[in-house]
Amino acid sequence: MPSSSRTRRAATVSALLFTSVVMTACGTDDSDRTSAKSEGQQSAAQVKDPLAVTHDGGIYVLDGESLKVAKDVPLKGYNRVNPAGDDKHIMVSTSQGFRVLDAARQKLTETQFKGAEPGHVVLHAGKTVLFTDGTGEATIFDPAELGKKKPKTETYTSPSPHHGVAVELKNGELISTLGTEKKRKGIVVLDEKRKEITRNEKCPEVHGEATAKNEAVVIGCEDGVLLYKDRKITKIDSPTEYGRIGNQKGSEKSPIVLGDYKQDAEAELERPEKVSLINTETGKLKLVDLGTSYSFRSLARGPEGEALVLGTDGKIHVIDPRSGKVNDTIPVVDEWREPIDWQQARPEIFVRDHTAYVTDPEKKKLYAVDLESGKKKATGTFDKKPNEVTGVVTE
Repeated sequence: MPSSSRTRRAATVSALLFTSVVMTACGTDDSDRTSAKSEGQQSAAQVKDPLAVTHDGGIYVLDGESLKVAKDVPLKGYNRVNPAGDDKHIMVSTSQGFRVLDAARQKLTETQFKGAEPGHVVLHAGKTVLFTDGTGEATIFDPAELGKKKPKTETYTSPSPHHGVAVELKNGELISTLGTEKKRKGIVVLDEKRKEITRNEKCPEVHGEATAKNEAVVIGCEDGVLLYKDRKITKIDSPTEYGRIGNQKGSEKSPIVLGDYKQDAEAELERPEKVSLINTETGKLKLVDLGTSYSFRSLARGPEGEALVLGTDGKIHVIDPRSGKVNDTIPVVDEWREPIDWQQARPEIFVRDHTAYVTDPEKKKLYAVDLESGKKKATGTFDKKPNEVTGVVTE
């Protein structure tokens, strides 16, 4: 495919993404299930291991075990949620910037990180890094300080605003994407004093980040990935001319990163059936054909580093990351089809410890699935369709 066509499509996708972000800013028995309306009237006792589920008009805060709604926190607009990096808080991307939800106490705090188009939230090595697309600013802080009014922060501002991401390593090095609103092109690595160590600008439409075992970092491109380890950047090419890897999931227990894989640059919405496995030890990329499609909210990692993909067949596909073999499938929801609009609700997976939490928007439910037995441990039921789900995670 001609590069000019790719550029036009990339610019269109980028523009749509930025428009969307500006508008916005990644029970046990039926008899025991309680609706959000009635549960939201309970007193705000602290919730243990809380989960947060977005919906049109607010965020449900759930008890992490029973999945009962502790409170429905009102918040207008389309909002996104990510772990904040401790055992109490959730980071909420809103139209005004990042806000901090005290999920344990079921309330939005006064802590805000203002800025247009808040995007990726990355947890690694005891640090949380927020990337604000509209300013190109990466904000770094210790999530243990979130109980204060405002944590002590460090900021790094990219040369140009763009839809980007950044991650800080244990030694203080910062990896940040490079690009503009119209064209994203690669990454730069800075030392702890924020002096440049190295860069690579051969990563068209750079998107997404994942850290694997031994702090190997993988950044996605539309023709492969960039791998950063041992202070060097290596380009790993896709096996097809256009092979976009834009969403990745890593595990500290595995040297292999799970990524999506799209091959049709002209598709309005490609529904891929292959995923990528990037081996950060060998520098090799392997594709796995699932036989079913999935969405950008379908990727997760298990407690032992298993690669997990929630397919549109309604099953969690459990993949051995080294062999690429699908070892198991766990039925969870009915068959579904990914909507064209990326903000529309669709089944999503979030994994914490040995439990996978899977949303079922059409049935207005959330399931807690034991990854070892494959059985549902609990079910949450809501008044409104659940959209995104996340939970507190100590990093």
